[in-house]
Formats: sequence, structure tokens, C-alpha cells
Amino acid sequence: MHPTPGQAGFHWRQTQPGWTLSLTGQWQSDFSPVATTDTPSPAHTNDLSQGVLRIDASGLQAWDAGLAPALWNLLAPLAKRGLTLQTGTLPASVASQLQLAWQATHSNVDAPHEQAASELTQAGPLAVSGLSLHQAALTLSFIGEVCIHLVKLPMRQVIFRGRDVLHHMDHMGPGSLPIVALTTFLVGLMLAYMGGAQLDRIGAERYIADLVTVGVVRELAALMTGVILTGRVGAAIAAELGTMVVNEEIDALITLGLSPVGFLVMPRLLGMLLVAPMLLVMAMLVGVLAGIPVATGLYGVPVWEYLNQCLKALTWTHLWIGLFKGLLYTLLLVLAGCREGLHAGRNAQAVGLATTRAVVKALVWIVIAASASTAVLQSLGF
Repeated sequence: MHPTPGQAGFHWRQTQPGWTLSLTGQWQSDFSPVATTDTPSPAHTNDLSQGVLRIDASGLQAWDAGLAPALWNLLAPLAKRGLTLQTGTLPASVASQLQLAWQATHSNVDAPHEQAASELTQAGPLAVSGLSLHQAALTLSFIGEVCIHLVKLPMRQVIFRGRDVLHHMDHMGPGSLPIVALTTFLVGLMLAYMGGAQLDRIGAERYIADLVTVGVVRELAALMTGVILTGRVGAAIAAELGTMVVNEEIDALITLGLSPVGFLVMPRLLGMLLVAPMLLVMAMLVGVLAGIPVATGLYGVPVWEYLNQCLKALTWTHLWIGLFKGLLYTLLLVLAGCREGLHAGRNAQAVGLATTRAVVKALVWIVIAASASTAVLQSLGF
């Protein structure tokens, strides 16, 4: 069938390796595209396990909002055939819609990329190293996007809602305060008991306060806060963003022209950085005061002497080091949660795996950061 001049038309052309769909005429208003050649659709071809499907829009004279759904009617039967879609000269808005629909259909919903990772694992060490390098590249790319948005933030070029920052501050700060306080209290109590048992041998019980103050303020308060928030906040972030991936809310944001990193990651990152100092100071205070029952009850150190020794042992150096480490740990756990959540698969099992990976990755990053920062600061004389 030959279209009339200006009528919407298309024809398939087999190329190597794959097929090309050429568009002609005006695809607008109430149109009905017709095939301009007798070449059969690639959907009727058996050998379509791989290759490229290109769209040539050089002959497109005019188009409107009906172009995308009309093209999808032609492309939908091919979406699960293992082809790679190249939108070529299509208008950008139409190309983005087709790419999203193609990826959503082409990404095997019943077996997301976790199954592909399992198959790579069975393929041998080379495939596993390739997968690890790919994941590392994704992580570096994500961190780079976050840094770019942080640079754009003072220039007001990042779009997000201010109430989202307040919501995450409430969830991460006051909501986390009880469990952080309880944990650091028990850690301070244990440190005072174990340190007092050793100092009692040489009659230096009064220095229990020095041991607890330096240990809690400089290292343990920040470390325990990071570990607790990893399980409470990092896991929640990964689950929230992973669920948004499953519900295609991330795709909707991209279609609207919003950056997921700017709209979703930045409020969580800012919320954590704003409430983290409050949590850290509270954790330090509770951890130091936790040594009082042990020092006074077991080793006879007066309360006033314990508090006096705490003030003598506490320096600005210990304080800023503890705050710096705590902010670093909280930043890492938010980045780990957002990275895994945004790259989760599209089913419930994938969200669970992303949450697990976020917690494990955050803990590993925190331990590495703690070791590296301690070694660097000690070598610099702090």
C-alpha cells in the first residue's frame, strides 16, 4: 500500500546487525500509519536474539503527541527479543519516552539483574571481576553526580522540596535519638568498667574519666552513631528508593525532567548533615556520663572528681575530630543507602537485596573510613 503525499508511513529495512524502522510523512492529528513497502516486520523473523533496532526519522515531516504511542505499537512486539534500541534522529521528548518503555519491558521483570549477577558468578572469576568493576563504576558515577549537585546547590540549580529536608531531619534526628543514646550509654558503661579493671591494678582509678572521655568523644560516639544509623536510616533510605524504582516513580521523575539525585538524594543528605552534629554531641555527653555509676559505685571515685577529670581530658582537638568522623560516617551511610536504592531491581526481592547491600556497604565504608582517618590524624600529630 502506498501512502498519499504527506500521509504517515513507515517501512522496515534489514541492516547488519539488526533492523531499521524508517518514518515518513506527517505523524500528527488523526493519522493512521501505513507500511510503504512489502518488507515484513522483524517480529515475524525468527533470528532476533541479538542486534540493534534503529529508528530513522529523517523523513518525518511533522509530528505531535500521538507519535510516541503509535511507534510503541510497532515496537512493543520486539521489546523482549534481545535487541538494543537506538532512537537515532527522533525528537528528544519522543525518544526518552520510547527508551523508558523499552527498558521497562526489556528488563526481565521475573528475573532482574540479580539473576544476571548470579549467572556471572557461575561463569568464572573473570566475569565476577567484570561485575565488580561495573558496580564500582556505578558507585563512582553516583558519587560524582552527588558532588556536582552539591556544587550547584549554592547557586540554586538543584530542584527539591524544602519540606522534604524537614521531614528527613525529623526522621533521622529526634527519631534516632533514643536508640543512639541507649547504645552510647552502654558502650560508655562497658568502657568504664573494662578500663577501671585495668587502672585499679596500679591505683589510678581517678583516670577512668580520662579514658572514657577521650575514647567516647574521639572515637566511640561517632562510630556507634554511624553503625546505629546505618541499620535505622541507611536501610530505610535504600528500601524507600528501591520501592520507588519498582513503582516506576524514578522513571516518572526523569520523564518530568527532574534529576533523581537532586530531588531525592539531596534532601536526605542535607537532612542528615543538619541533624548529625546534634546526635553526635548527645551521644558524646551520654557516653561520658555513663562512666559515673562505674567510677563511683565500684571504684569509689567521687562524682565531682570524675567530672573535673572529664573537663581536664576534653580538648577542642578531641571534640572536632569526633564531630568530623561522625559527619563522615553519616555521609557515607546516606550515600550507600541512596546508591543501592536508586540502582535496585524492579521487584520485591530486589528491594530486599538492595537494602541488605546498603547496610553491608555502609558498614564496610565506615570501618575503612574509621581506620584511615585514625591513621592519618595520628600521623599528623592530632
